[in-house]
Amino acid sequence: MTQPTQNLPQAPPSAGPTNKVAEFFNFEALRTNFRTEVLAGFTSFVTMAYILIVNPAILSNAIFLNESGDLFGELVVATGVSAALATLVMALYAKLPFLLAPGMGINAYFAFTVVLGLGIDWRVALAAVFIEGIIFILMTITNVRSQIVEAIPEAVKHATTAGIGLFIAYIALKGAGIIAPSEATFTTLGNLRSPQTAMALLGLAITAGLFARRVTGALLWGILGTSVLAWLLGVSPWPTGLMAVPAAPTDLFGQAFVGLGELFRINFWEMVSIIFVFLFVDLFDTIGTLTGLGSKAGYIDSEGKFPGVEKAFMADAVGTTAGAVLGTSTVTTYIESASGIAEGGRSGFTALVAAALFLVSILFIPLLQGIPVFATAPALIIVGVLMMSAAKSIDWDEPADAIAAFLTIIMMPLAFSIAEGLAMGLIAYPLVKAFQGKMSQTSIGMWILAAIFLLRYIFVAGG
Repeated sequence: MTQPTQNLPQAPPSAGPTNKVAEFFNFEALRTNFRTEVLAGFTSFVTMAYILIVNPAILSNAIFLNESGDLFGELVVATGVSAALATLVMALYAKLPFLLAPGMGINAYFAFTVVLGLGIDWRVALAAVFIEGIIFILMTITNVRSQIVEAIPEAVKHATTAGIGLFIAYIALKGAGIIAPSEATFTTLGNLRSPQTAMALLGLAITAGLFARRVTGALLWGILGTSVLAWLLGVSPWPTGLMAVPAAPTDLFGQAFVGLGELFRINFWEMVSIIFVFLFVDLFDTIGTLTGLGSKAGYIDSEGKFPGVEKAFMADAVGTTAGAVLGTSTVTTYIESASGIAEGGRSGFTALVAAALFLVSILFIPLLQGIPVFATAPALIIVGVLMMSAAKSIDWDEPADAIAAFLTIIMMPLAFSIAEGLAMGLIAYPLVKAFQGKMSQTSIGMWILAAIFLLRYIFVAGG
């Protein structure tokens, strides 16, 4: 792989007992050293450690045996181990300083749309994630990925990210009681005098302040700070402990294989739609993230290409497949890895350090179980803020781009479904282009995707 030549720290090469590590990860060529890489790995981990709390909190709504939350501990293990495995592949195979974990947004789609919305058993949903991972591996090997990427309009790609941001924030506001159902207006302002809602708003102020001050790990510290205040004030009970040896995820491990037997018994178009959305969101989220991280780390060459990026895609695909077997939704590369890059991390050793920290973190399940749901809401809202920034890349003066993007963004929270928003955007774009007399600007692939979603409405939603 071509080595990065820009934005590199001027650290001396590593020496002494770390020579073998330095040689394997090519510290000298990357102008980094052992200390810098360790600090970078720790920084990236702290920045995105909130996922260890938020992902189980979201998936607990859909993945449980008798009642919501009864598999929280196992979901923490699944989250931590899947993140560690995927990040380890990124470290040792791709040798890049990027971290992976179950993705935000797609976990909400898994829980609230596929399982709760469509009534599909969570084991079947895990099977769909497993199939998505296998398809992603094949697409990476055969390079089919690039052909699909070219078929999707840039406006819809950006709108999908922004729409998911709104969807996540909407879920957070609802879960914290900041907004509430209303027969007259569908939703309205919630009871702000409720202790839980008041704590969520206070937590949002704390998290926003830390984020605005660019404090490393602002989302994690916001969650922990809100939780501690809730415990001290008696709004939420204290955790039962700090550390414990985690129980094996026996109720989650391998359930994707159980779901495979049932997956093909559900409606064909529903199955295709579910797998496609899993694949689509993971695909373009990963493309955007890797492009941004690669540019920040100096891996993008003079032609705008990222040499060796397919290895990073493979790490993502393997992580998704392994994550489904462990019992969690799609694993993807995290943009929070940029915090470690900013600290000078340039090699896979940064990711290796973070992978080890993910494994150690699962020892703190008693503490994580004591964190109230409303304490995670501020972090989700800030994640929504970050994802909404993608909307600025949309050409709002171009009718096809604007209409398709708007429908994609607005339908995700209002229909409470990422799939519906994506479907609306993919159908609208080629139609508006046709109305403009610009069919030549749409590809055959675009029309095929639009037809797939249109047929889904005719044979599934229409019934």
